Amino acid sequence: MMHRFQVFRAALTALCFLVSPSLGSAQEKPVEVVAFGDSLSAGFGVGPGESFPEQLQAALKAKGYDVAVANAGVSGDTTSGGLQRIDWSVPPTAKLVILELGANDALRGISPAITKKNLDDMLKRLTERGQKVVLAGMLAPPNMGEDYAASFNPIYKRLAEKYAVPLYPFFLDGVAGNRDLNQPDGMHPTKAGVAVVVERILPLVTKELDAIRAG
Repeated sequence: MMHRFQVFRAALTALCFLVSPSLGSAQEKPVEVVAFGDSLSAGFGVGPGESFPEQLQAALKAKGYDVAVANAGVSGDTTSGGLQRIDWSVPPTAKLVILELGANDALRGISPAITKKNLDDMLKRLTERGQKVVLAGMLAPPNMGEDYAASFNPIYKRLAEKYAVPLYPFFLDGVAGNRDLNQPDGMHPTKAGVAVVVERILPLVTKELDAIRAG
């Protein structure tokens, strides 16, 4: 009798898998995405649900992507600070990392050579792990002068080419300098400003997610 029951249970289990082939996929975890950056990623000055990672996750889910976008932004962080914490801030299980750092380096006048080396080291670590990276570029503020900008601004394109990662040239594209999209400090986007950032970077992110899914 016991033997018959065991045979029946095994047959029933096999039948369930035949009838519901999507059962395994339904149990898969969302694709982990990490927004690794400074206050622009952390959501300085905006409310719950309004930060870049949260709005990006909502936009991706609206397009049918099963993702979990983690907020690994630290306000005031420089590329040096990012390099120090990248190993524990970005888990090895993350499939995609949006690397957004360098704004505070430029604001503080840190040598572009240091910024480049730090970003280079971070990209090296992430790509060696096998993680896909979207590199978000930054531009030096005008008050830093033409010489500084000439050294700082090309960093991102050169590193994107070196590591063959997609580049979003300027993270604040369409937002910088627009009073209606920035907080009173003129540097941090409002909720509406963050929405513009998300809308513009979204095609690049979805392209990488499609590549991950295909792979």
